[in-house]
Amino acid sequence: DMSFTIEEKGRPNTQEYRVYFKNSEGKYISPFHDVPIYANEAENIFHAIVEVPRWTNAKMEIATKDPLNPLKQDLKKGNLRYVANVFPHKGYIWNYGAIPQTWEDPNHKDSDTGCCGDNDPIDICDIGNKVCSRGEVIKVKVLGTLALIDEGETDWKVIVINTEDPEAGSFNNIDDVRRLKPGYLEATVDWFKRYKVPDGKPENQFAFNGEFKDRDFAVETVKSTHEFWKALISKMTNAGELNCMNTSVSDSPFCCSAGDAEAVVKSVSPFYF
Repeated sequence: DMSFTIEEKGRPNTQEYRVYFKNSEGKYISPFHDVPIYANEAENIFHAIVEVPRWTNAKMEIATKDPLNPLKQDLKKGNLRYVANVFPHKGYIWNYGAIPQTWEDPNHKDSDTGCCGDNDPIDICDIGNKVCSRGEVIKVKVLGTLALIDEGETDWKVIVINTEDPEAGSFNNIDDVRRLKPGYLEATVDWFKRYKVPDGKPENQFAFNGEFKDRDFAVETVKSTHEFWKALISKMTNAGELNCMNTSVSDSPFCCSAGDAEAVVKSVSPFYF
């Protein structure tokens, strides 16, 4: 079984803070490139990296431009970014994160949304009951997706449930969320519509009238972003500023040794309180 651990560097709530990832052998890896997309391909069970635990506000994200892509806190105008509470919610209303080995290609115009990708791994909202921890790698079932148009870019929000949730067996499609967690999908649209308004930005727009697409559509969307990632990691697509250093994609020109990976982490300030 794949297990991953984290190692924190720098002080939390500072610009220097980083969360690095290790595999079960204790070797440093990239959560973007080295955690496999699939936990079980035959059953469409995906891995997901939790960036923002439910009810928290610090906008942590995979640092796609840094070597080994640690988690770090997003900056807004030079200050650490905290997402405002969208009344009546507190912080993020799901465990929020990303599916590894996916990429929303900014050079690809989506035929459904008419917009290009946001240059990040695809986002997930985990509706399971457990409040996950920052940097936790979970296995998820895909249930559906919402197409957010964020400042002109396509930003898919994939609705998933942690397979370890006691009720996961009851959730197989987006309609199950509507039935078993009434109000949650409406709250999700409301949250994404309004979360940037306190920062002085307009309400976000959605493709498909703000309707959720079903599981099959969502799975195909995730798989298409996996294909874009394959082109990125094999250098068939220009990476631009993205850092593709990895330790596991053997045919990737960006593949490096465990020693190279360790050197990256060693060069970063140690964890202190």
